[in-house]
Amino acid sequence: MTAARAGSAPRAYGVYRPVLPVTSPGNPDLMVYTGDAGGRCEIFVWDRSTGVTRQLTDRPHGTLRCAADEDAVWWFDEDRGGVGGWRIQDFDGGRDRPALAGVPRGRPAGLALAAGGAVAVGIRGPGGLGVHLGRRGGAAVPVLRTTEPGTLCDLAPDGGLLAVRGPAHSARAVTLLTPDGTTAAVLSGERGRVWPLGFAPAPGRTLLLVMSERDGRYQLGTWSPGPGLEPLPWCSFDTETTARWYPGTGRPRVLFRQDRHGRSLLFTADLDRRELTPLPTPEGSLLDAAPAADGDVHFIWTDAVTVPRALSLSGRPLPGQSDWRLPRFGHRADLWTPGPDGPVHTFVTTPADRPGPHPLVLLVHGGPADHDRDAYDPMVQALVGSGHAVARVNYRGSTGYGPRWRSAYSEGVGHTQVADLVRARADLLARGIGRAGAVGLCGTSWGGYLTLLALGTHPELWDVGVAVKPLADCVTAFRHATPALQALDTALFGGTPDQVPGAYAHASPSTYASRVRSPLLIVAARRDAKCPPEQVEAYVERLRAGGVAHEVMWVDSDHDGYDGADHLAVIERSLGFLGGGLPAAPVPAEPSPLGERG
Repeated sequence: MTAARAGSAPRAYGVYRPVLPVTSPGNPDLMVYTGDAGGRCEIFVWDRSTGVTRQLTDRPHGTLRCAADEDAVWWFDEDRGGVGGWRIQDFDGGRDRPALAGVPRGRPAGLALAAGGAVAVGIRGPGGLGVHLGRRGGAAVPVLRTTEPGTLCDLAPDGGLLAVRGPAHSARAVTLLTPDGTTAAVLSGERGRVWPLGFAPAPGRTLLLVMSERDGRYQLGTWSPGPGLEPLPWCSFDTETTARWYPGTGRPRVLFRQDRHGRSLLFTADLDRRELTPLPTPEGSLLDAAPAADGDVHFIWTDAVTVPRALSLSGRPLPGQSDWRLPRFGHRADLWTPGPDGPVHTFVTTPADRPGPHPLVLLVHGGPADHDRDAYDPMVQALVGSGHAVARVNYRGSTGYGPRWRSAYSEGVGHTQVADLVRARADLLARGIGRAGAVGLCGTSWGGYLTLLALGTHPELWDVGVAVKPLADCVTAFRHATPALQALDTALFGGTPDQVPGAYAHASPSTYASRVRSPLLIVAARRDAKCPPEQVEAYVERLRAGGVAHEVMWVDSDHDGYDGADHLAVIERSLGFLGGGLPAAPVPAEPSPLGERG
């Protein structure tokens, strides 16, 4: 019910959200990327040396996942329910074919490619996680079958070890396996969360990059056979940070991307010299970053007025690189509201052409282990352009503010986050930014869950609500969830619904459904495995039983969806519903109290 359920749900970056191009290890000019094909996400190959682009996939409902080795492009061929398998095609074309024979169809749970065609595939099916080992185009050998939650992380360059990631707080946070399935080592996260980030690319030296929570910080470390886990105290960060090895066989170097207070920082570290060096990037958010085979660094950058685009530190062109920058559409500012565990950070945008107070919409991010960023969002653009103020609140549980903030649940699951939304609302009204009687909520996934919970627990504060693909009934969601999601819920609530029924009932929006008084639109997906349709139907039945007026929009997709038409339809319906539920703003005499941010 945390990041795995909501992390990738696109509240939307337009028709498609750019994904960082994958560079061929054998040729830095050959790149594979997910691009827009008539409103769908599809896989493309681009040769930078010739400028030639070739669309590789053409599927009715789009394709998102791709990878590359020295000679071939990999892509995941899934059905509308998200079940499928990996296929490959040569860079220069030809017929596509199964990547590894004998792997059952399922949901992707990790892919690791090593030099010379060695490959490990993680697939999650009804029986749990399966990890298979083989060579590209050959037959698969089962290495692991388990009902425990987990994801394949990586395969060592020599093929001698596989790393499997479990829940970061569990006794098996990281499991190292030999090719015959024997457990070589286990790293526990019971005394502090631990998770693997990948093996060093240099053959002959088995070195796994590991991130840990230590003393309120995120600290890098390495694991290798014999020495085991070795922390690197000089390489620690106060907020969430991820890392990737630089390719090549030279000195071990690592690229870090840090999320801090809704913006991003980039660093490189030389592990032998123990040097951490910041890299110059524009102010805003880096949605992804990776070192390239030629030593360059590629990243997806955006800010509030720039659609996400692929850039490189060297300035060399990348697919998706454009100069589409929107005109200044509003005043932007950071608002910090006092709270019991520290100040709550909110990104606020107000119309540039009219003073406040304004009708106000709180856009609620998913997760909760995610955060709102200084990043382009078409919902913000559309709402501000129609005269609304927009607030994006990084409530407790959000990433980007350190381990203590991420784990703060002092007022209970869901209720802690709603309390921060209530505090931000009061602050926005007190400053004259929003207007009482014209305040709405709109959220996707976990953000949709908080929208429903806030509407039911504080019905007097909200005037309209839109919940897109929400968690709506916690018990029903658990019953229909995958084992991995059930494990997350069990950790979050301290047990299963049978063990702690009161905790689930207290946190569930369905408990408070009859108290909702505001106009409510629910958007749900028929093939949603993260927020299953059954639990939305259970919530809607509670609304009906309580005589609560509401509207429901069903889309025939999974939780994320790769079809731009679906996303645009949801955005249009949501905008119309929010606009209809919030009264138009009168023309006040005072200007907006927010200063303009660059």
